Amino acid sequence: MARAPRPRSPWRRRLSLALKLLVVAALLALAALITAVYVTRAQLPSFEQLKSSPNGQMIRVHAADGTVIVSMGPSYGDWLSYDRIPKVMRDATIAVEDRRFNSHIGVDPIGVARSVQVRLSRGRWVQGGSTITQQLARNVFLNNQKKFGRKFREWILALAMERKFSKDEILELYLNKVYYGGGAYGIDAASRKFFGHGADHLSLPEAAIIAGLVKAPSNYSPTADAAAAVGRASVVLQAMQDNGMISAGEATAADPKSVALAPEPKQNSVRYFTDWALPQLELLIDETEKPLEVWTTLDLNMQRDADAAVRANAPNGAQGALVALDRDGAVRAMVGGKDYVSSIYNRATQAERQPGSAFKLFVYLAALEAGKTPESTEIDEPVTIDGWSPRNDSRRNSGQVTLRTAFAYSLNTIAAKLGQQVGFATVADMARRFGITTTVNTHPSMVLGTSDVRLIDMTRAFASVANQGVAVTPYGILKVTANNEVIYQHQVDRSRVLVAPQVAAQMIDLLQTAVNTGTGRAAQIGRPVAGKTGTTSSSKDGWFLGFSSGLTTGVWMGRDDAKPIAGLHGGTAPARAWHDFMIKAVANRPIEQFETQVTLPEAQLEPDAESYYGGPDNGLFVDPDGNPVTGGIPGAGAGDRQPPRSEHLEIDDDGNPIIPSPQPERLDQDWIDRVTGRDARRDQRRPVNPAPGNRQPPPNYSTEPRPNQ
Repeated sequence: MARAPRPRSPWRRRLSLALKLLVVAALLALAALITAVYVTRAQLPSFEQLKSSPNGQMIRVHAADGTVIVSMGPSYGDWLSYDRIPKVMRDATIAVEDRRFNSHIGVDPIGVARSVQVRLSRGRWVQGGSTITQQLARNVFLNNQKKFGRKFREWILALAMERKFSKDEILELYLNKVYYGGGAYGIDAASRKFFGHGADHLSLPEAAIIAGLVKAPSNYSPTADAAAAVGRASVVLQAMQDNGMISAGEATAADPKSVALAPEPKQNSVRYFTDWALPQLELLIDETEKPLEVWTTLDLNMQRDADAAVRANAPNGAQGALVALDRDGAVRAMVGGKDYVSSIYNRATQAERQPGSAFKLFVYLAALEAGKTPESTEIDEPVTIDGWSPRNDSRRNSGQVTLRTAFAYSLNTIAAKLGQQVGFATVADMARRFGITTTVNTHPSMVLGTSDVRLIDMTRAFASVANQGVAVTPYGILKVTANNEVIYQHQVDRSRVLVAPQVAAQMIDLLQTAVNTGTGRAAQIGRPVAGKTGTTSSSKDGWFLGFSSGLTTGVWMGRDDAKPIAGLHGGTAPARAWHDFMIKAVANRPIEQFETQVTLPEAQLEPDAESYYGGPDNGLFVDPDGNPVTGGIPGAGAGDRQPPRSEHLEIDDDGNPIIPSPQPERLDQDWIDRVTGRDARRDQRRPVNPAPGNRQPPPNYSTEPRPNQ
């Protein structure tokens, strides 16, 4: 009799049910995975779309001649199709990043298992087991967060990409889009950055260096750590040999140490200009994704000459700045300091310093607009305004003089009188009208330049005078293109008239005298020049601003900590730097005569002190904050309340003026004639603008001793 089958135990029934449920769950998961992969595949961009999509916005900045001077943001280089990518580059990448690339389905189970094993043994994720396809998916669609949710999406994308694209297409996308450090995306950008040539003819050791960068671009960059880059390249070569891609002899012969690296571009003074110009893009355009080509006004030859002029003439321990504006406001050169690498502070656009007598431009503009002319006369005599008593640097008064003479010799008493007549607020308004953006005080001493200004603003003001009183606005960006489409084009605004043309012409008349016979003679360049010097108390700042042949240039020199600099005056180092720059900058421009020919001032007056021994021209009775010192000199008798005969008023630790030793009442006229090279009887007959070959150089102030000293 047959025995009945034994009933299965409950635990076996439960196990069988669990296995069935597990199989069903696995099948459902597989179905869900397949569905997700194919849904994702349908949503993926096409190959051509992926080729054109950027990794970030790139900005290339061009000089006026089209030369690329700065590249910012990511750099892409040329797109290399699969057949243009050297085989050694493809092999090196596969060997070190994904040796089973040609056999897996987008996710490498062996690599994942090895990654999990290392995770369990070390207690942390050391290697992710990511395939080239996964890395491409992460770089294009995801981020680098180490979270399982991101990793799962990465797997789905990688599987979908393998269903949509061929292995060759995936490798082409990867090699053209992966980040290699230094802002370089793709092998061509990396090759050009590190080796100075395109990636279509990479050598074996060069390919090994680039392939080794992907793991940690900042650690293995050859420009940052050459030894680390060589060591990593050796690992790549060994991996290629292990995978049979190269022989042992080829691996030995490929010496990464022998690879010549492209020199890193120097951070020269061009960066002062780009640091000023590029932030303006936010106000000019809205494009934030497409690569931009920015075309600027910068003239590289002028920039080089400006840099050399500042470095050659700035006194030891001093900084210098220069701005050159074309007649329409185009910035042709900008130097913000002697060395951009050591200091990125742009003294041409950011520093605020006292301009000294250069500020008299606005005093005389206000006076001319009020009806004065260069031939108008004023009495050069002692003057006191609200307790402030300015004195001329020549230590004397000359009686009745024309405004032309007063401006040429920088007579402080006349500037004070003119300011009082037109109103100090009117002078401040004139300064703001001409583009001074800093605060201008209305103390009487403001006529001598005690308000802080910026060099670019002062240069703009002089350029507007040169432009017949029409406002000149500095600009650095000519146009911006995105994918060869012009999205911004600068338009010059010539509609803002600041002063009447005849006022500007009269001001130019005055400015010419300062260069021909006054404090700015060192700026003569053999063609018509109009300009003005400026020197502040204790020789803390020196300025020269002027124009010729349609180009206006401003130069400032001084210390960043505003300490005095012996021998620094507007008519010396700044004027010489202006001369050295301008004589080259305008060499190929036609000589332009001003509408008003220069008329020399009265010859019987001696120049202001700065003209021959460098006295400052604004420091009398002004405290360190630029406020007038009232009430005379503390401790002096009633008859001694006139300012001392000194080049400036030094202040002691208690804030009181330091009274220097008396100076002679009058300088010997024969000595003045010898030092300045001026004979009063011949002054009116000398050529106004002699040819360069016939022009005598500015006098050397140190060759003859001063009398009565």
